[in-house]
Amino acid sequence: MQTYLLHYPATKHVDIYLNDINGTFRGKRIAVGDLYSAAKGCYFPQSVYSMDREGKVVCTAADHQVLDEPDRICLPVKGTLRPSAYDPHENAQLLLSMQDASGAPYALEPRVILENVVRRFHHHGLYPVIAPEIEFYLIDQQAQAMRSQGCFHMAVPSTYAPFIERLEEMAAAQNLPLTGIVSEAEPAQFELNLRHSHQVVEVCENVLALRRLTSVIANEFGYKANFMAKPFSQLAGNGLHFHISLNDRQGDNLFASPAQELNEMTRLCLAGLLHLMPASLAIMAPGVNAFRRLRKNLDEPVFSSWGYNTRSAALRIPCSTEENRRIEYRLAGADANPYLVMATILTGMLYGLENIDGDSEEDILRAAPPLPLFQHQAIAVFQECPYLLDSLGQAFSRQWIHSKLEELTLFEGIVTQEETAISF
Repeated sequence: MQTYLLHYPATKHVDIYLNDINGTFRGKRIAVGDLYSAAKGCYFPQSVYSMDREGKVVCTAADHQVLDEPDRICLPVKGTLRPSAYDPHENAQLLLSMQDASGAPYALEPRVILENVVRRFHHHGLYPVIAPEIEFYLIDQQAQAMRSQGCFHMAVPSTYAPFIERLEEMAAAQNLPLTGIVSEAEPAQFELNLRHSHQVVEVCENVLALRRLTSVIANEFGYKANFMAKPFSQLAGNGLHFHISLNDRQGDNLFASPAQELNEMTRLCLAGLLHLMPASLAIMAPGVNAFRRLRKNLDEPVFSSWGYNTRSAALRIPCSTEENRRIEYRLAGADANPYLVMATILTGMLYGLENIDGDSEEDILRAAPPLPLFQHQAIAVFQECPYLLDSLGQAFSRQWIHSKLEELTLFEGIVTQEETAISF
């Protein structure tokens, strides 16, 4: 804090916040003079982790721990005191992490869930290395129509230069390792690339911070940054892709192998990911809209199982040198919670390493299980996957299932304008 305030002596306020299960920032603004007391802990209701996307607390009638909304102490997360996108010279932001009544990390917090899964890898001497890519649409709210520019169009940085320069400037100020802003094929669609790192939990925090930062900077320039999985019917959706490899204690890539001759470690991880993928979709696609991105029509998926250097694969082996061999996981929507996405991906890899032998590995890689194409199907499969439920935590899994079924029920009760237009 002292170092930060030396760099930003005009700071007046600090936004202290938690990331809920949907990746939404929940918190409050305090005066900078209260920052030192906040460092010792402050209180937020436990029900923050039982909220739906609209901020409504969702729980069963028997869940008194949520209904009573008890406060729990929340402590700052080291390294997350950053200038805010809102007037950064006078405002800062700081991430908190909740503890339960016994002082242990709170089991429903997505950050804690990911920390627990990563710890299992470290116990085996394995160190995941990840690099995220986040897609979004930059919508000019004054424009009549969006014009297509095509992938990697070089004129786009000039067209959006003020926005891009401001985003890069603020990303650097927030210590977010933004390595590239890529123009996608659709009109005004972009991809943000973050540097690969073995600090898995920190990377996922950076995804959420960058998503929020992008939205704030876009508003400053009269745009709206849209991270919906499928914001437009006839255009491509927005994905949250993760490139993943595994290092040993010496920092060597355990996936290192020729592209067409994947080693056993890579193949086992691929098989585990494929085996748990049907259940994993309940996390990767957290709402009805996300499933629109995953299918061409009612019975045809967009993504196949796995493949070399093909973007139609759910699990893609990208072009790279042998020592940089990795898996790209392409199913998650850009609006998914990166902590939960990565916890689920890593759980799939663990399943492959712990439970799959050579014979079943070949069967899975040859014919991956079909994926659910609707949310209620994915939730049903998720409920019947004890390995994934245990890995994410039974308490969290129950809350997630209940919350998503409530959201789905609400959605299915909405009568759309299209229905009204064709009524008799």
